[in-house]
Amino acid sequence: MGTLLRSYRPFFSTRTLQLGTHRFNNPKRRIRCLSTTTTTSSSHSQPSIDVATKSESPASSDLWLHNTMSRKKELFKPKIEGKVGMYVCGVTAYDLSHIGHARVYVTFDVLYRYLRHLGYQVTYVRNFTDVDDKIIARANELGEDPISLSRRYCEEFNRDMEYLHCLPPSVEPRVSDHMPQIIDMIKQIIENGHAYGVDGDVYFSVDKFPDYGRLSGRKLEDNRAGERVTVDSRKKNPADFALWKSAKEGEPFWDSPWGPGRPGWHIECSAMSAAYLGYSFDIHGGGMDLVFPHHENEIAQSCAACKQSDISYWIHNGFVTIDSEKMSKSLGNFFTIRQVIDLYHPLALRLFLLGTHYQSPINYSDVQLESTSERVFYIFQTLYDCESVVSQHDVRTLKDTIPPEIVESINKFYNVFVTSMSDDLHSSVVFGALSDPLTTMNDLLHTRKGKKQALRIESLAALEKITRNVLSILGLLPASYAEILQQLREKALKRAKLTEDQVLQKIEERTAARKNKEYEKSDTIRKNLAAVGITLMDNPDGTTWRPAVPLAIQEQQVASP
Repeated sequence: MGTLLRSYRPFFSTRTLQLGTHRFNNPKRRIRCLSTTTTTSSSHSQPSIDVATKSESPASSDLWLHNTMSRKKELFKPKIEGKVGMYVCGVTAYDLSHIGHARVYVTFDVLYRYLRHLGYQVTYVRNFTDVDDKIIARANELGEDPISLSRRYCEEFNRDMEYLHCLPPSVEPRVSDHMPQIIDMIKQIIENGHAYGVDGDVYFSVDKFPDYGRLSGRKLEDNRAGERVTVDSRKKNPADFALWKSAKEGEPFWDSPWGPGRPGWHIECSAMSAAYLGYSFDIHGGGMDLVFPHHENEIAQSCAACKQSDISYWIHNGFVTIDSEKMSKSLGNFFTIRQVIDLYHPLALRLFLLGTHYQSPINYSDVQLESTSERVFYIFQTLYDCESVVSQHDVRTLKDTIPPEIVESINKFYNVFVTSMSDDLHSSVVFGALSDPLTTMNDLLHTRKGKKQALRIESLAALEKITRNVLSILGLLPASYAEILQQLREKALKRAKLTEDQVLQKIEERTAARKNKEYEKSDTIRKNLAAVGITLMDNPDGTTWRPAVPLAIQEQQVASP
């Protein structure tokens, strides 16, 4: 006969960033039923954007966000002026995260960054689920302690987020560290008549909550027991969901008033969001798949525990699909973040994910990643060239004016940035508008006319600055332009299954063939390299190479409708 695993106490401390002079709610005390709580700001600095001139009226920075609850865009108004509380449901840590997860956290990282750019002090809470059926099943499969396994994958997740330039949230609570708060909330729900116990289990009674289904639009009679919920004849309604599960053999457990056990999936986020943000805060987010049952059940629980519970904006991102089917671990049709960034630069993946509006589905393919990688190389090659030319001049000798047409270009780009991002985070429009300043920089850098333009260096410096600042706000600024260009070359070589020495050898062979007028051989070398994503560029100083979309993929793009 198996035995219960030991009763757990907090295994490791909650990751918390101490910010400014304020403190978070103390999660160890009883969660009070309050309408609002004071939020604290992140210490991460945001770049400011200097608009070149005030000759144009600046774009409005009023932020509009699509609210799943109202099914429309709404003007963002925080509960406390100048402060924002945001909770985003984190991963269930039992395996490496896939790019569906990447989309969620890149989306909310951009929202986090943009809110701070607008001047808000943001408390961003993102949890880890480290107690769950899937974790227990995986731990049993590997013969590992469930909490230890989950801790390991929490660390791996944070590495992935760092690769993707996602800022750390203000606090990252874990379920295993918040059992007192979870138990306290369940007790409150029972006291308020919204839950019942059965043989050591505790279920939420959906019949006791008339507004159940308001977020998802489902009618109660159409609901079924949701994900991670086993149909149980002991329930008063099949849609009732577990708040507390009695301990089973071989599973971790915690003591509670209902006997040893562990929490259900949904209660953890209600308890942890209330512990750090109070029952009433501004933004709750996650993937579209969480609308039902997870977020629907969160609303029911939180309102049952505290009538004043109120979250202003429910925000959800669309799925990443493979061949138009949702990517997920359960379906087995997923790519982990690590698999993707092994061949493509993390900023290429980030740009790919931001290149489609966050609410829309996005179809993952190598074609898309190749194109995005080429785009990233073009962006940073332009900025590198610009920085190199400007650095050759003493900034003290530069004038503080730029030509009117450059002023107009900068203001136009800035206004598109503000207007698009404030309109429900339309980052894809910003990337389209980025073409104009990049084109202007390349004209000034490389064309005969551009090189003769008055105030050329001042113009390049101003264009590089506005572009750099926008990329920084979007989380797309590397440590250095030279470094990312080298990393992009290395990834391209890996995809091509070549070394740089092999490419340089081919360049030498081609140079010799051209010298000997063996043009067919020269063309063959060029085409063979282009076929695997290596483009050769001839210039007066010799031949160099850069990453490009492989020819076969270019042909696919042309053939696509």
